[in-house]
Amino acid sequence: MGKLKIINGTIITPYRYIRNGTVLVENGIIVGLQEGNADFPDAVVIDAGGKYISPGFIDIHIHGGGGYDFMDGTEEAFLKIAELHARYGTTAMVPTTLTSEKEDLLKTLDIYESVKKKNLKGSQFLGMHLEGPYFAVSQRGAQNPRYIRNPDPNEYEEILAYSSSIVRWSAAPELPGAIPFGKRLREEGILAAVAHTDAIYEEVLEAYENGYSLATHLYSAMSGVTRKNAFRFAGTIESAFLLDMDVEIIADGVHLPAPLLKLIYKIKGADRIALITDAMRAAGMPEGESVLGPLKTGLKVIVEDGVAKLPDRTSFAGSVSTADRLVRNMVKMADVSLLDAVRMMSITPARIMGADNRKGSLIAGKDADIAIFDENINIEKTIIGGRVVYDSLSPE
Repeated sequence: MGKLKIINGTIITPYRYIRNGTVLVENGIIVGLQEGNADFPDAVVIDAGGKYISPGFIDIHIHGGGGYDFMDGTEEAFLKIAELHARYGTTAMVPTTLTSEKEDLLKTLDIYESVKKKNLKGSQFLGMHLEGPYFAVSQRGAQNPRYIRNPDPNEYEEILAYSSSIVRWSAAPELPGAIPFGKRLREEGILAAVAHTDAIYEEVLEAYENGYSLATHLYSAMSGVTRKNAFRFAGTIESAFLLDMDVEIIADGVHLPAPLLKLIYKIKGADRIALITDAMRAAGMPEGESVLGPLKTGLKVIVEDGVAKLPDRTSFAGSVSTADRLVRNMVKMADVSLLDAVRMMSITPARIMGADNRKGSLIAGKDADIAIFDENINIEKTIIGGRVVYDSLSPE
C-alpha cells in the first residue's frame, strides 16, 4: 500500500483536537500523528484543506442501504451496502439480520462468509449481528411476528455451530430460556443485547448478570415504566440507565427527539453510547415506497419525513439514516461537542464490539480508517486501511 501523508487538517482524537495536524500512514497502518507538517519521504500527500481528520465511523447495527438489504440473499447486496455507507464516512460495520426462518438466517451467514474478504470498495465487516428472532411479540416493532419465537437451544446451538462470524445477538431477556441463552453467548464471546422487550428492571438485572451488556436502539421497541396491579415497575429503558450497560441510539432526529438525545447523553455519557443508523435499504435513496427486509418477502413501507413508516403510518419501520447525519444531529440537536459526537460513532462502538485495539481512534499502530469532513459533517474523503475508497472531489 505504500505511504500516505494527510496534512493541513484538525485531527480529532478521543479527547482533544490537534490543529494543523498531520497523519502518517504506512501499509494501511497509522505510524504517527503530530502538529505541523512532517518529513515522510515517498508518501502520497492528501491536503485536508483545513477540514477535520476523524477516525472512520463504526456502525454496529445496520440492515441495508442503496436499495439493498443484507437479507436479500446476494453477495451484491453486502458489497453495495458497504459501498453506499462508505460515502458517508462509515469505515466498518456489523451487518444485521431481521427475524426470519432459520434457513434464511443460515443463508445470510453463508453469504457473509463468502464476501467478508471480497469487500474492496466499501466499509469493512466486523461480523454478523443477529437481531431476533427471540423477541416479545408486544414489542416487535416492524419485525415480522410470524417468525418471532422463544429461545430454543436446539435451534441456537445449531446456528452457533454453523458460523463463527456471529459477534452479536439481540434478544428479549424476559422470554423463557433467555437467561441460559445469554450465558451461552457469553461462553462463545458473543455480545448479548436486550431488544424488542417488555422486561422490567428485575428481569433486565438478571440478564445483565448473565451476559447481556448492551441495550439495542434505546427507547425503540422496549418497555418504560409500567403498572402491574397498580404498582409501578421500572422498565428496560430505566434499567439501561441504572445499570452500567452500554446503549445504542438511532440519532436520526426522528426516532428520538432532541430532549431524549440530551437526556441519554446526560445520563450515560459518550463512553457508554454508540450511535447507530439501524438503516434499512432506503438509506441513501429517494423517498417513496420501499421494502423492509428481504426484497421478495419483506414488509412494504413508505419513506417520508426522513424515516421509513408502516403504510398506515401507525409506526416507524426503520431508519434511512447515514452515519454523518447521526454525528451532525448530536452536535446540532443535542448540543454535544464534536469530540464526543465522533467518539460515540468511533471508539465507543469499537470498544463495545471488542475492536478498539485496532479501530476507533487515530493512534499509531491502529488501522488507517479515516474520514475527512467539513464543519457541517459533509464527508469529503473516506479512507479504509490507508486507501481512499470515496472522494467527493473526484468524478464518479
